[in-house]
Amino acid sequence: MTPRFPCFTPRTVAVLGAGAVGGYFGAMLARAGLDVTLVGRPAHVEAIARDGLQVLQDGSVWSVRVRVATDAAAARDADVVLVTVKTPDTAAAVRALAPVLRADARLVSLQNGVDNAARIAAELPQPVYAAVVYVGCYMDGPGRVRHTGRGDLVVGVPRALAGRGDGEGDLRALSAMFESAGVPCPIAPDIEAALWAKLTLNCAFNAVSALGQSRYGRMAASPPVRAVMEDAVREAVALARAEGVALDPDAMIAATWKLAAAMAEQVSSTAQDLQRGKPTEIDALNGFVAERGAALGIATPVNRTLQALVKLREEACALPVPVT
Repeated sequence: MTPRFPCFTPRTVAVLGAGAVGGYFGAMLARAGLDVTLVGRPAHVEAIARDGLQVLQDGSVWSVRVRVATDAAAARDADVVLVTVKTPDTAAAVRALAPVLRADARLVSLQNGVDNAARIAAELPQPVYAAVVYVGCYMDGPGRVRHTGRGDLVVGVPRALAGRGDGEGDLRALSAMFESAGVPCPIAPDIEAALWAKLTLNCAFNAVSALGQSRYGRMAASPPVRAVMEDAVREAVALARAEGVALDPDAMIAATWKLAAAMAEQVSSTAQDLQRGKPTEIDALNGFVAERGAALGIATPVNRTLQALVKLREEACALPVPVT
């Protein structure tokens, strides 16, 4: 029987895959006094070790000193591991934790998509929770995170993973940890609905921002683009309802334009990946909707088209520059 740990008080936090999102929330926790270790790419690790982690926010810059490493073994003493790697990297990244992670550690997925907590749980026996992330941020150079809007979470336990730990107590402790750092973090009684709502928003924004190299405010100001985004939302909602998650299409469309207003200067993570010539998560976003839609007999032509066009751009970014 999996042990429960009702007296959970997080003090040490590791962030696995600390890019923009992991860096921002890691910085907030470190500024509040938690012992934070960021596991990331060498360029960021070197810059943070030298200058601290810098956050550009509201026209000013603040910085914190955190532990940094390129090896997952640095998470060995963590009470909490925040998983912020991209979806395709999830299994391999958390598998690297298996030899070192404490038996009583908790893991929280701060990732796009609806099934990353399950991916983590398939590799590790520890309690796993899911967080829905609402933040605008991007890397503004090695060791520098630029914050552009919001910065809140919703945390919950996926139904299939409810028996792994003291879910109610763990969620209260995780919520309190983030709230004490100035990060709003309510507990969702139905995290699946919250994850599907975020996936729907990702389907509206990510590919369009990437293909148009556009900020959210500019996208929302274009009637033809708004129509495409609304069609993507309606398809994702139809799939969610088929999967037993009762989203309301009109409410999700309203949430789309509310998010665009709140994060008008944001460009999507998919756009940022293409700008850097990196693989995107499009297969876990619009591609997930297209694949599951095909399996369930639900038409998703807009999401399928957006996925295909982003994949085409990915291939173009990977091509060598021709010599003339």
